[in-house]
Amino acid sequence: MSETESERRRRWITVGELIALAALIVSALGVWISWKSSDGDKETRIVEQHQAIPLTLRGKREDDGTRLEITPVESSHALESLTVTLPGASPIQVGSDGELDASDVQSALKGRDAEPKDRTLSVRARIDARYVEIGKDKRTSGTYTLRYTWKGGGLFGGRSLHLVGLSR
Repeated sequence: MSETESERRRRWITVGELIALAALIVSALGVWISWKSSDGDKETRIVEQHQAIPLTLRGKREDDGTRLEITPVESSHALESLTVTLPGASPIQVGSDGELDASDVQSALKGRDAEPKDRTLSVRARIDARYVEIGKDKRTSGTYTLRYTWKGGGLFGGRSLHLVGLSR
């Protein structure tokens, strides 16, 4: 019983079809296992990570220098309190509104009566701040330069201090 050429070819086609069918089954099994092991029915949570931004303050002159409004540069920061300390003086407590009065600074700068008027002068100030960032209470401190000028001081008037600005 010898095989003819056409029978031999049919038998190889059948073997090839069996190999292709086995490959298809293995592939389908791999897809099913992959689908079962993934958590497709669970909701994917995306958590946004916020980087902490250091507190930086700026000062805006108000009422011709009788007040200085100290506010954070970043809008994501909310001030709770500020304490401004000038060299050799008691700390000045500033509320959450950030309003620093020139009269408080003038009281802290006692003994500087000989300073020239109508010139911008500066003093180093340590500012301790409590603030909220992304729902967390934080504290920080930094050294800033408080700029001011003396006005008045004529024959009958006293000198008064006017705040010019605040910088790092």
